[in-house]
Amino acid sequence: MKHFEKITIQIVIYEETLETISKCLNNLKKFKVIILDNANNYKLKNELTKKYKIHKYILEKKNIGYSKGHNKIASFVDTEYLLILNADCIINERNIFSLYEVHQNNLNCGVVGPTTYDKNNNLTFNGGFLPENGNKFKITNIEGNTCFQSILGSSMLLRKEDFLKIGMFDERLFLFYSDDDLCRKFKNLKKPVIQAFNAKAIHTHGINKVKNIFKGIFLKEFYMTFDELQYYLISGNHQDKFYKLKSKILNYYIKFFINLCLFKINKSIFYISRIIAYNKFRKKIRDK
Repeated sequence: MKHFEKITIQIVIYEETLETISKCLNNLKKFKVIILDNANNYKLKNELTKKYKIHKYILEKKNIGYSKGHNKIASFVDTEYLLILNADCIINERNIFSLYEVHQNNLNCGVVGPTTYDKNNNLTFNGGFLPENGNKFKITNIEGNTCFQSILGSSMLLRKEDFLKIGMFDERLFLFYSDDDLCRKFKNLKKPVIQAFNAKAIHTHGINKVKNIFKGIFLKEFYMTFDELQYYLISGNHQDKFYKLKSKILNYYIKFFINLCLFKINKSIFYISRIIAYNKFRKKIRDK
C-alpha cells in the first residue's frame, strides 16, 4: 500500500473507552494520527500512547466541542489530505485508500465518505439530503460512487487546503450539524460530496458513549436541539424550526414535571434539556 504519507487521521474524542478507540486505531498504525481529547483524560492518553504511535495527542481542560476540536487539529496537519474520523467508526487501510482514489479521480470534489455498515453488516445511513431539503437519515442502497448533498462527519476525506478555504467547521455548531454545514458550503461552490461505493466502514449509530447516563442524555438532547436551531440560523432559515419548537415547549414542560413526579429521571432530563436549549437559543436571538 502507498500514500500513507499523504493522509493524516484526525480524531476528536470525549469519554470514549479504551476498547472503542483501540478498535479504531488498530487499523491505522501506518498513518499519522492526531487525537484531541475533550475530556482531558491523562490516564487514557498514557494507555493509548504506550500501545500506539500517536503523532500528536492534545488534551483539552474544557470540552471545546467537535467543530472547534477538529479545526484545532487541522492546524497541526502537514499532509495534503486529512481524514476526519470518529473513534466509533472503523475503517482499514484499503478502504481509506479507496476514498483517496475516488478523490483523486474527482479532483473538483469537496468531500469523500465511505459506505457504512453496522457490526452485523447491515447498511447504515451515511449520504443523504441536507436537513432543510429532506430526510437526512434515510438509508440509500447505492450501486456506485454517488453524489449526495451531505455525508456524515464520522468519516470524511478532504484536502486540507479545501478545508481551510471553506472556513473549516463552523464553531457555532458544537457537536451536531457541522458536517451538514460543511457539505452545504461545498455544495454552494459546486464541489461534489461523494459517497464511495467501494470504501467500506463500520459505524453504529445511536450509541451513547458518556459514562454517566443522565449526563449523556442531557448533552445529546441539548446539543441536538440547540445545534439544529443554530444550523438553520447560519443557513438563513431558522424561523420555521424555531416556531415549531416553540409550539412544543409548553408540552415539554408538562411532560418534564409529570415524569419527574413519576421518578422517570431519564425522560425528565430528555425534556428539560430541550427546554434549556430552546431558551438559550431564544436569548441568543433576542440579544442579537
